[in-house]
Amino acid sequence: MYTLRRWWDRYGVRMLLVGLTLSTAWVVRETQGAAILEVYQGLTRPFQGAPNPEEQIANARVLELQQRLVELESQNQKLQDLLGYASATPQKGIAAPVIGRSADHWWQQVTLGRGSKDGLQVGHVVAGPGGLVGRIVSSTPHTSRVLLISDPTSRVGVVVSRSRYTGFMRGQAGNRAVMEFFDKVPDVRRGDVISTSTFSQLFPSGMPVGRVESVNLNKSPAPEAVIELSAPISYLEWVIVYPTQAELQNSTPATPKSNIP
Repeated sequence: MYTLRRWWDRYGVRMLLVGLTLSTAWVVRETQGAAILEVYQGLTRPFQGAPNPEEQIANARVLELQQRLVELESQNQKLQDLLGYASATPQKGIAAPVIGRSADHWWQQVTLGRGSKDGLQVGHVVAGPGGLVGRIVSSTPHTSRVLLISDPTSRVGVVVSRSRYTGFMRGQAGNRAVMEFFDKVPDVRRGDVISTSTFSQLFPSGMPVGRVESVNLNKSPAPEAVIELSAPISYLEWVIVYPTQAELQNSTPATPKSNIP
């Protein structure tokens, strides 16, 4: 006991200083100097003058401009994605912003900021990055209302791209829909791509809709599959609107008749 006390009297202060130094170094490393900065600001705050109104307004304007820049960069990226999708599609469409969406009908409909004066009409097909979104069901000169494929009243004729088995898809008020097959034993499995079919009277064939998430072949009266929609319907901001198949056929120049019998 006497030896321990003598050792402590000789080295105790040094050990405390070493421990304090190591603890301080660890805190500085973990907080990246934030703790020291806060202590410094607390000590020097009484000696600092309050910013004048002009500086406060200037700082607020700088912060506002920074936030606007972040928002514009985000919108620019989304527009680039949308234009990239549109350029990969053979048909020419009209880009339209989503300007209205009710919280009570989030998965049922959206309002576009373009209307009949921009060439949008009832029945036009609406798509976004990823695939089919819905169709226009009403239009004014400057706005259009879109019925989404996620609406429970929506019906879309679809096909399994791999096996060509067909059916119809109905919305489920979410980012998933249900496909009901016409055949009793369809060739379908998880991961299969689902597209609009040639039997669809409202949408052109071959438009991507989603992928099969699960299959229930024992469902009555017909087998069903849960489809994960490929278009980001929950956070749409811009879409591409395409004319109907009938309009495309009417706008296609007639093929001249051949003189060969």
